[in-house]
Amino acid sequence: MTQMDGDLSTKHLVLLPGLDGTGELFADFLTVLPSSLATTVVSYPTNEFLPYSELLQLVSAAVPKAGRFLVLAESFSTPLAMKYAATSPANLAAIVICAGFVRNPFAGWSRFLKAVAKSWFFRLRPPEFVLEHFLVGKNAPPALIQRLRQALQLVHPEVLGSRVCEVLNCDARNDVARTTIPVMALAALHDRLLSATCQREILRVRPDIGFATVEGPHMLLQREPQKVAKLVVPFIAKF
Repeated sequence: MTQMDGDLSTKHLVLLPGLDGTGELFADFLTVLPSSLATTVVSYPTNEFLPYSELLQLVSAAVPKAGRFLVLAESFSTPLAMKYAATSPANLAAIVICAGFVRNPFAGWSRFLKAVAKSWFFRLRPPEFVLEHFLVGKNAPPALIQRLRQALQLVHPEVLGSRVCEVLNCDARNDVARTTIPVMALAALHDRLLSATCQREILRVRPDIGFATVEGPHMLLQREPQKVAKLVVPFIAKF
């Protein structure tokens, strides 16, 4: 990508990962960002579950100590990003949430998901069609499916189960209401994991949030990194 959107050499983007928490799945997205843009990928522990309240401390410790920065949060980390923004960090300029939500996005399925969100479930090898249907979309490159499997295998099954339960219990609406910084929200047009209700929930709290829809599956940053970058880079350049 050419740097057509202003000088990014003074910008810093902090990326918060999805459910795997490894940060490994940002690789393709990072390659399409301008080389002058500084980035920090935050990773979560793979063998220890930390609730959002403790991940908040981890994020606070990982962000740049000097200079303004933006946070881009993917899926699982979107409530965390809003909770962090609600603490009013002095140098936080804006937030980007990608395929996100601010409270339990599976209300109708909560009882079922709580029943299966156990370590035994995450020890199973999910069929390729399940990964394609809910996460990476149809005809996903085999290499992407392999990277997704590898990232999930890095995390203890009990940690993954606990993170799912954390999502089912989350509610960051009050945190969104307390934020005043600009927020960009990207929604996947073909998201089969999250419904449009998640977008409406955010807009009820802060109608000024700018929404953009990207044609692609839930894992937009992995399947459509170029499309996302074309929206995110100009947004970063404003700050």
